[in-house]
Amino acid sequence: MNLAADYPLLNVFWTICWIFLWILWFMLLFRILIDVFHDDSLSGWAKAGWSIFLVFLPFLGVFVYLIARGRGMGEREMKKAQRSQEEFRAYVRETATAPDQTSTADQLAKLSELRTSGHITDEEFAQAKAKILA
Repeated sequence: MNLAADYPLLNVFWTICWIFLWILWFMLLFRILIDVFHDDSLSGWAKAGWSIFLVFLPFLGVFVYLIARGRGMGEREMKKAQRSQEEFRAYVRETATAPDQTSTADQLAKLSELRTSGHITDEEFAQAKAKILA
């Protein structure tokens, strides 16, 4: 029972090509469905219409969508990438400028307030001041 001998190498190649095309087709179909739902300019009825069209007539639906709205797919993707980049940069700016550590002057001012209010002694103030300035 030698099954490998009954399946020539060229048939293996064609099978791999068909599997690749089948996977590529589903990736394209799902990419278009994702684009339909991410598009804010479409109403709910339009999204439902495109979804039904893509589910019941997938080949025709994909080709019509690519012809009618294909250019917008790239533009929407670019806007999304730019928006993500701007949000990331804003987050980095906000995080980098956040006052995580107080300055030496602020720490000394707090120590001075603690000493004048009587919470620490002059010796404790001198020790803490030496630590801060070191």
